Amino acid sequence: MLKEKELKKSWFYRFLDFVERAGNKLPHPFIMFVWITLGVIALSFVLSKLGVQVKHPVKDEMVIAKNLLSKEGIQYMVLNMIKNFVGFKPLGLVLTMMLGIGLAEQTGLMSAFMKKFIMGAPQKLLVAAVFLIGICGNLASDAAIIIVPPLAGAIFYGAKKNPLVGIAAGYAAACAGFSANLIIAGTDALLAGITEETAKIIDPAISVSPAVNYYFMIVSTLILTIVGVWMTGKLEKQVGPYKANKGVVIDATEFEVSEKEIKGLRSAGVVTLIYWGIVLAMIIPASSPFRNSTGGLVPSPFLKGIVTFILFWFIAVGIAFGRKTGKIETGADVPKLMSTAIQDMSGYIVLVFIIAQFVSYFTWTNLGLIIAVTLGGLLQSMNFTGIPMIILVIIFAMFVNLFIGSGSAKWALLAPVFVPMFMLLDYSPALAQVAYRIGDSTTNSITPLFPYFPILLGFMKRYDDDAGIGTVMSMSIPYSLAFGIVWIIQLIIWIIFKLPLGPGAGIYL
Repeated sequence: MLKEKELKKSWFYRFLDFVERAGNKLPHPFIMFVWITLGVIALSFVLSKLGVQVKHPVKDEMVIAKNLLSKEGIQYMVLNMIKNFVGFKPLGLVLTMMLGIGLAEQTGLMSAFMKKFIMGAPQKLLVAAVFLIGICGNLASDAAIIIVPPLAGAIFYGAKKNPLVGIAAGYAAACAGFSANLIIAGTDALLAGITEETAKIIDPAISVSPAVNYYFMIVSTLILTIVGVWMTGKLEKQVGPYKANKGVVIDATEFEVSEKEIKGLRSAGVVTLIYWGIVLAMIIPASSPFRNSTGGLVPSPFLKGIVTFILFWFIAVGIAFGRKTGKIETGADVPKLMSTAIQDMSGYIVLVFIIAQFVSYFTWTNLGLIIAVTLGGLLQSMNFTGIPMIILVIIFAMFVNLFIGSGSAKWALLAPVFVPMFMLLDYSPALAQVAYRIGDSTTNSITPLFPYFPILLGFMKRYDDDAGIGTVMSMSIPYSLAFGIVWIIQLIIWIIFKLPLGPGAGIYL
């Protein structure tokens, strides 16, 4: 393991130190978007006065920069403020998903499942179980970041392995692999909503399903799990055996799953089989209302309404688990738990208000289209398109992620340019979104601005009083680099062979 002093001398550590100082000076995302929105208003005034215009890539007409400080622009801002907010698609999608996922989380289902899955895994598959659950843990929002690292540390400690490596592995899985999953999650709904809003700059009739990256993310989950297991083995050899501090006491009871929770998990499993069995029976007939006019499923009302099916599944398993554990005793407990889950989304709702105005203004002024057309033309003139351009977008997203933690805020900032630009280069919005997701995830585990970074340090100090930022970084950087490199290679393979990113979502338009 690298010593603290050695790491402090490295250029990467000095860079991260700069990131921390610079990032701490950034305002809250809400305030940041207030300033950015004011910048859009000012820029619209300047560009409109300069007569900036571009030829629309689809329609045979010129598109001019519109002035938000004109009579028409002021009226637009005043009359559409509420409409922009309530009509912002990601808001409805995310809150709907959280009604179900939040209920399951509030009953304790998510926590119990993660603990049971990891603790119940065979000895040889323990590390794989840590990564699989850690990566899929974004289903429960940030809960996995709190549960998986200390659980992995305790398991490693009990197996006479280095618990610091276990904690680093759990943290890397939950953070660096955050965007991947075996199940369509709230992240898919949130990003797809923003992607659709910005894709309409080019094609007003376009629809982006939360499932557009599903195939890619399923494979990503499995590949990153394998990479994580391999990297953990390498890191164990590098770090060496653990020298226990005197007085290290691990309370194993905090990771135990009670008898009631086990019964609840069984009940949730039975409900899952029944629920998806019914859904399958509903969509199998060619005349099913959930199929398209030709009897197919891609595209179809089923895929467009996938959030609805997932919502009711989470509600069903949440109720099943809650009744067995006593969390839900009467019907009134269900909306109470849902309300608690929505309360946790209050910060997101406030942020969405200003993000919705920014996206709306950016679209109305035509700035998004003008920048995308100009940037796309520049890249084509430089012959810098294809895979090199996509890799550059990923690296740029990785860099921005070091400074801005909120995934929704970053994508709301980048999507109005990246999505139309990709479309002008004949790439699908789904590809732009998946490129962003790779960059947004991989550097989570190494940015000192990530909210859970200090908590990770606290987990490690349970086992080593001398553990510091250098200890964390020396163990997190290998995972971040490995995940980033492998994920980019996976995307390159996808592009070369033109594999579908999700149902009905390919690489090209």
